[in-house]
Amino acid sequence: MSAAPAALTSPQVAPPSGPAAGWSGPGARSKRRRFTWNALLWALIFPQRGQRILPTLSGTLLIALSLGIGMAAYNSANNILFITLSLLLACLILSGVLSWLNFRGVAWRLELAPPLRAGHEAVVGLGLRNGKPFLPTYGLWFELLARPVEEGPPPPPKSTITGNDLGDLDVRAAWKQAALAEQRGQLFLRERLDPRGELRLDWLFKPTKRGRLSVELAGIGSQFPFGFLRKHLTTELREERFVWPAPVDYRRLAEAGARRTAGGERAARAGQGLDLLALRRYASGDSHRLIHWKASARSRTLLVRQFAAETTEGFSIWLRTDAAIWTRPEQFERLVSFCATLAEDLFRAGQLTALAIDDEAPLPVRRVRDLEQLLDRLAIIQPRKELGPGHAVLAAEPKAKRNVLTFAPDGAHAVAAYVDGEKTATT
Repeated sequence: MSAAPAALTSPQVAPPSGPAAGWSGPGARSKRRRFTWNALLWALIFPQRGQRILPTLSGTLLIALSLGIGMAAYNSANNILFITLSLLLACLILSGVLSWLNFRGVAWRLELAPPLRAGHEAVVGLGLRNGKPFLPTYGLWFELLARPVEEGPPPPPKSTITGNDLGDLDVRAAWKQAALAEQRGQLFLRERLDPRGELRLDWLFKPTKRGRLSVELAGIGSQFPFGFLRKHLTTELREERFVWPAPVDYRRLAEAGARRTAGGERAARAGQGLDLLALRRYASGDSHRLIHWKASARSRTLLVRQFAAETTEGFSIWLRTDAAIWTRPEQFERLVSFCATLAEDLFRAGQLTALAIDDEAPLPVRRVRDLEQLLDRLAIIQPRKELGPGHAVLAAEPKAKRNVLTFAPDGAHAVAAYVDGEKTATT
C-alpha cells in the first residue's frame, strides 16, 4: 500500500524567530529619518555594521589604473592626465553612491509555508518590496541557507579533525562532513523592482532528514551599476520549522478493522452512514446523487444530504522508542516514518482516536491541529535510552484495551505493526 502525504495546511507549532515575523532591511523602518547632509556623508564614509564594499576585478584594475595615471599626472603636470584621473575617480564615487541608492528603501522577508517533509521538495519564498517613490532597484542576489537545528544542550568543545597514520590532518574531510548537513542556494533579481512595487522569488530545496530546520537569509549582494564594487549585506533573518518524517510504503497482511459498538449507534459527525445528519450547501466535488431536490427547490439553492458516520472504537497508536528494542538507527527512522504514515492514513479514514509515546498519557486526536502536533513530536523524537519507572505498568496496558496498534522490528530493516497482538502491516 502506497502512502501519500496528507493535505494539512494549518500553521505549525514553531513560530518564526527573530525579525522573520515581518519585513527586514533598509526599507522596513516604520519611521523615516530626517534627511541631513551630515548623516549622508557619515553613512557613505562609515557604513552600518554588517555591510562590506569590496572592489571586483574590474574595480581593482580601475584603481590601479587611477594610481598610475595619478603618478604620471603629478610628475608631468599634464592637465589631460589630471582630467582623466578625475573621471576615473568620479566613476568609482558614482558607483558607490548608486549602489547605496539601489539598496535604500528595499525590504525583504522569508515566506516558508508548512508542512515540510523529509525527502520532499519545499518552497522558500523571498518577498521583496521597494519603498522608494521614484527609483527602481536592479541586480540584487540573495544567499539562502538551510541547516538543521540541534536539539538539547550544545556538545562540549572538542576537535573534529583527526590525523592519519602519516600524521597529516584530514581537514578536507572535516569540512565536507560539516557541509553535508546544510544546503545553500542563490536567488537573483533578474528584472527590475519598480518603485512602490513588490515581487516574490522562490527557492526550491529538499530537506534530507526530519527534525527542526532553520532557513536563513545569509546575505544580500549587488554589483550595480558598473560592476566596479561588490556590496554585501549580512542579515539575521531566520525562520524555524519542523520537518515531518517522510511517508513510507507499507503493505497490509490482515484485515483488523476497528470493532463497532453494540447497537449500531451513529456519531454526530459527517461520514458514510445511512442516517441523515443535516443539509448543507452544495460544494464543488459533491456527488449529484446527494442533492436534495425538494429542499433545493424550496430554498432556491442547491442543498446536499450529509449522513452521520457509524461509531467505531477506532485505533489507538502506542509508540515505544526504547533503544534496547531499536538498536539500528536506520530501522528507528523507518519506525518513525511508518508511525507517521499510519497516523495520517487512519486520521483521514476517521479511525484514529489517540496516540501515546512511551510512558506519556495518550493524546486524543480529534482535529487536524492535534495530528500536526503529533507529527511535530515525531519530527524530533529520539530513541529512549533509559526506561521510566512506569514502564512495567504500561507494558500491560495494550492487552487490556482493544484496537491498540503497536510496532516491533521485523527482521534487520523492516518494521511491523500489530493490532491486539496480530500482525497487520509491515514496511
